Amino acid sequence: MHLAYPAVLAVLLFCTGLYGVLARRNAILVLMSVELMLNAVNLNLVAFDVWLRDALHAGQALTLFTIAIAAAEIGIGLAIVLAVYRNRGSSDIDRLRDTAETDDADTLPDETDADTARGTTADQATAPAGKAKKAEATA
Repeated sequence: MHLAYPAVLAVLLFCTGLYGVLARRNAILVLMSVELMLNAVNLNLVAFDVWLRDALHAGQALTLFTIAIAAAEIGIGLAIVLAVYRNRGSSDIDRLRDTAETDDADTLPDETDADTARGTTADQATAPAGKAKKAEATA
């Protein structure tokens, strides 16, 4: 068997996965695209292992490690995506970036004017309130 066939297939798989990572908005589809890229790497490792006729089969051993890492990655990634979906109601990546939590968003403009007149900053005035809100959210 020629080395070109699996190499071309691996390149096509990797390019499809790369396009999926760059173009998709859904976090689950991005994880699936990362899996495509890892499978392209696995295909190359096994193809080169067969082509080089390695006695130790190092390519196949590395492929097993890559499969184990991919399984752990998809398990943790799906757990994170499900937790974010439960909290935010969407797994859209762009929407998650827009709604990032900061302590500066908790202050109101009226409070900042009153605080500056008293000589305190907005961060000092809202720090205990922000910590209390985060403690309630995690409980």
